[in-house]
Amino acid sequence: MKTIREIFAFFAFYGRKTRRTQAFFLISLFPVAIAAVFRFHQAMGGDGSFDGMYLFTNVIMTFFLQFLILVLTLFFGTSVTSEEVEGRTLTYLVTRPVPKSSILLGKYAAYTLIVTVLVWIGLVACFLILNFERLGESQTWLVLLRYLGVLTLGILAYGGFFTFLGTFLKKSIMVGLLFSFGWENVIQYFPGSTQRFAIVHYLKSLLPRVMTSRGRFSFLTFRLEPTSGPVSILTLILITAGFLALAALLFHHKEYIYED
Repeated sequence: MKTIREIFAFFAFYGRKTRRTQAFFLISLFPVAIAAVFRFHQAMGGDGSFDGMYLFTNVIMTFFLQFLILVLTLFFGTSVTSEEVEGRTLTYLVTRPVPKSSILLGKYAAYTLIVTVLVWIGLVACFLILNFERLGESQTWLVLLRYLGVLTLGILAYGGFFTFLGTFLKKSIMVGLLFSFGWENVIQYFPGSTQRFAIVHYLKSLLPRVMTSRGRFSFLTFRLEPTSGPVSILTLILITAGFLALAALLFHHKEYIYED
């Protein structure tokens, strides 16, 4: 555990300063700009039909759940091992008296923290902007915490899967993109038990049922046949642990050959 903490501390400090992190931070602020524009338009025009919770649920959360966390975990997750191989720094890491599995788990934890912080900053800012009038209600804060919890579970599960993918495949980015915007964004709308083969299904099953002035309709829950909360949480934990275990086992035994 000590070596994992040391690896985590190093890459958490190093990772937050990279250009990749800075670029993704700007992307995570994109929905904040959208929320601010809608709020400004509502304030200037006095639009009485404006419903911040409805906009947050159907636009902002869709962006975070079905685009942002997929992109962030894909690029950070696959780079856990691939950046060491491509940068030819893996040799220096494995020659130290540190188990290879500790390297992988420490980097995974560091990059998961970075992604979580990026997502939380954007989500909280959007929520506060769009639901300013409801902040005095305790239910509003419970809804926010629920959304943060769902996205965090998504980051853990997708991050574990993409870490395994980056350890297993050379062209992991392309496969990850096909998985993210092909499989995950199609299979979730299949009827019956088929949609349960998508990670996003279990995340959507945990979303709060929010009442807005326009009713309960949400694009995120369209055609959703939800799995119970405890089963969804357990499934996401098993997905995370299972793929991390496979990635650590593979990383421990696999011999990486540098290409000229």
